[in-house]
Amino acid sequence: MRPAAASRVHDFGGLAIRYDDRVLAPRDWTAAQSHWAAELIRRAPPGPVLELCAGVGHIGLLAVQLAPRPLVCVDANPAACDLLRENARTNDVRVDVREGSMEVVLHPAEQFPVIVADPPWVEHGQVERYPDDPVSAIDGGADGLDLVRLCLALIADHLTSAGSAVLQVGPTQVPEVRRLVAAHDQLSVVEVRELSRGALLRVDRTIPAGELGS
Repeated sequence: MRPAAASRVHDFGGLAIRYDDRVLAPRDWTAAQSHWAAELIRRAPPGPVLELCAGVGHIGLLAVQLAPRPLVCVDANPAACDLLRENARTNDVRVDVREGSMEVVLHPAEQFPVIVADPPWVEHGQVERYPDDPVSAIDGGADGLDLVRLCLALIADHLTSAGSAVLQVGPTQVPEVRRLVAAHDQLSVVEVRELSRGALLRVDRTIPAGELGS
């Protein structure tokens, strides 16, 4: 049993979300990602929702509370996964929690019609500006986009045809992320929503020409 740290509970869009100093505290503004994901879930093809870099699960949990679907959450932090399981039980949401590296815990054949991703996106040289946040939860590498690149690779592999992903990035990173998306066949940025402390991109997988009309 892993040792517990002193925890707190945050009201995130009506959900009681428990967190502690080992994980990133929920930010209220990120509920916008949950609401956008819920909009997409309501009109998406059948199948479960995937949340990458889930942390304690608040974004994905709120999304599927608003638009019920099975939820798969992935995070490499054992403490975050423990809290995620507790938050799912507290809020009566069934979640398949995958603890480990994203590229390892997903089966190659798994497909999801909606993917939510909130990867760390702070540049490594800037993490000291956020002393209250665990470094592992915010450090996105030299340019802040290491985990964004990995999320996009997984979106390319696991998003169903006509599916949508909602990706959170830093407020100045949108132009570069557009270029990263364009490097993946059949992925495109459909819409960008600028928020006070970040940005959300809707990334769709287009239907291959051979499947049109089938």
